[in-house]
Amino acid sequence: MTRISFVIPCYRSEHTIEKVIEEIKNTVHERDGYDYEIVAVNDCSPDGVYEVLVRLAKEDKKIKVINFAKNMGKHAAVIAGYSVISGEYVVNLDDDYQSPVNELWKLMELVENDECDCATAEYLVKKEKFYKRIGSDINLKMSEIMLEKPKGMRMENFSVIKAFVAKEIVNYKNPYPYLEGLTFRVTNRVKSVKMEQRDRGDDNASGFTLKKSISLILNGLTAFSVKPLRIASLCGCIFAALGFGYGVITIIRKIIHPEILLGYSSLLAILLFSSGLIMVMLGLIGEYLGRIYICINDSPQYVIRNTINIDKD
Repeated sequence: MTRISFVIPCYRSEHTIEKVIEEIKNTVHERDGYDYEIVAVNDCSPDGVYEVLVRLAKEDKKIKVINFAKNMGKHAAVIAGYSVISGEYVVNLDDDYQSPVNELWKLMELVENDECDCATAEYLVKKEKFYKRIGSDINLKMSEIMLEKPKGMRMENFSVIKAFVAKEIVNYKNPYPYLEGLTFRVTNRVKSVKMEQRDRGDDNASGFTLKKSISLILNGLTAFSVKPLRIASLCGCIFAALGFGYGVITIIRKIIHPEILLGYSSLLAILLFSSGLIMVMLGLIGEYLGRIYICINDSPQYVIRNTINIDKD
């Protein structure tokens, strides 16, 4: 009997989570030889999703619930779910009914045949807000550079990974988790399957705000690579060389043509540009130092208030 663990981070999904769980059950029951468990993580949602999960967990012991004491973010919620899974394969999906669970077997086929360690959906059309789409594109380009990920490979919210990948990710204890980086740190055997993303199962807007999108990009920039610092050093060297060259040219021109007046506007423009660049680089270095400080102080990745249907071990 092959066991599949479904991990669902829950936030503002009071009206959709039951529909998602029902579809999971129906999909697994389509084929013989498969068992399931569902790990739902309530990321301190402001609605009544926790009460819905409590009721569903009482009706079905295969539904496990982790309840956070405070909102810690989607990636932390997923890792908390990974920490209690018992299946050979782990399915990541959203709580808003957008993940096409009915297409599960297309992803399962790839990992079961050992064609890859992670199979992810590749949505033909992304149904998300404009700012989120821009954030996704920036995150894609950033991860290609920082993580040396295959060009054009998107890690969507609907995917299947082997259990060893999830268990290795759980070993990451720092307070700034970035799942895409953690996955590619474990394996580069990743494949995608084209499929259609569905509309949300309710009228609520996505809980993934612009602030969270920016935070995710920062995590990706600073968590798994020092390339931004190297780029900052390279920029510093380039602009120092350009400044020195401009200074030499200015002196030579003044010697050859003493009647030339020094241009205050050009000097001011150069000063403003270079000082702005310096402040950006200092901010980047400060971001690294701040995260190092928080990690040294053992800031928790997540805090669990209570669990349901999960052994205390």
